[in-house]
Amino acid sequence: MMGCDTNDSVALSGLDLTPLIDIIFIVLVFLLLTANTQLLSLPVDVPTEADSSLNALSQDKHVAINIMTDQPHWAIDGVSYLKFDDFEVAFISALKASPKAKVIVAADKAAPVQPLMNVLALMQRQQISNTQILMEP
Repeated sequence: MMGCDTNDSVALSGLDLTPLIDIIFIVLVFLLLTANTQLLSLPVDVPTEADSSLNALSQDKHVAINIMTDQPHWAIDGVSYLKFDDFEVAFISALKASPKAKVIVAADKAAPVQPLMNVLALMQRQQISNTQILMEP
């Protein structure tokens, strides 16, 4: 007859889940590394020519900002600025000259995004909310 200790019988009666946990961990890591990550984006509703009405520019006082495809990227009322710092100084002085003026941003569709983002960040720093974005009909 075989005899067994009570300590050995307690150890043999439980299941060892370590290999199962290792396999689940490996499968989980594999799935996380091979899963396609969703790109985060903000929804932007851009009006199209067919189903929206585009407003003409008002005759109020305004400051026109142009974003161009080639250097220099920035212009205010037709005056180009090679460096963004010079553009920023000119923009702030134009706003101080006419604080109630509307800001109109006209960007070329082939222009790089970074100059436009710089202008939008500048307007946010200046707390400008009276802005129009000019779109080609």
